[in-house]
Amino acid sequence: MLSTIWTTIFYEPLYNALVFFAGSLGGIGLGVVALTVLVKIILFPLTKKSILSQAKLRALEGDLEQIKKDNPDKAIQSKKTFELYKKNGVNPFSSCLVVLIQLPIIIALYQVFLRGIDSNAAVLYSFITLPENLSTYFLGINLESKSIIFALLAGITQFIQMKISISSLKPADSKDTSFKGQLAKSMQFQMKYILPVFIAFVAYTVSAAIALYWVVSNIITIIQELMIRSKAGLLSKKELLKF
Repeated sequence: MLSTIWTTIFYEPLYNALVFFAGSLGGIGLGVVALTVLVKIILFPLTKKSILSQAKLRALEGDLEQIKKDNPDKAIQSKKTFELYKKNGVNPFSSCLVVLIQLPIIIALYQVFLRGIDSNAAVLYSFITLPENLSTYFLGINLESKSIIFALLAGITQFIQMKISISSLKPADSKDTSFKGQLAKSMQFQMKYILPVFIAFVAYTVSAAIALYWVVSNIITIIQELMIRSKAGLLSKKELLKF
């Protein structure tokens, strides 16, 4: 049952989309790029909401500090903070949601390349035709094999994306020795430095096609984030919270 749902919702649509793009554009590499762009367009509303939530969180820092000063009780602090978030349409976990939604896509893509793009003609939609010859090379790299170049690019673009994202957050206070303060410092460090290294390592253990997806996805996210933050930066606090 779960296997059928997974195949119907994730594997088959991605496989068919990749075959269509690869056949239309003459190669798996351009097919992966086109598929990544399509996925990012579909996820853009969530991405935009996530980026705006981070910008709004920065704008609400003064209000959050005031809540802490006016309400020493932790339970009341939490309640007031939740009410402030709800009032201004802020979800501090929205960025995690975007990442979690992309995981099934990455896993499904991994399955597509693990099984082979030409080995599942049975699940092709009636209007999709499997091309006879598809180039597996992109920029001189065989996408069916591992690629240290694409793996490094995945890590580098992830670092740039996280650096831009974290720059919108309140920097962790190095003098704050409380558990919360140390946790915030640790999380920011891991997101900025450990995560890109982990992404690069994982990207090297899978096919170059998955690494290429990561690279293109990160680049598009960087562009989206810079554009949205640039627009948000022109708004007043009141305008931003209504945006």
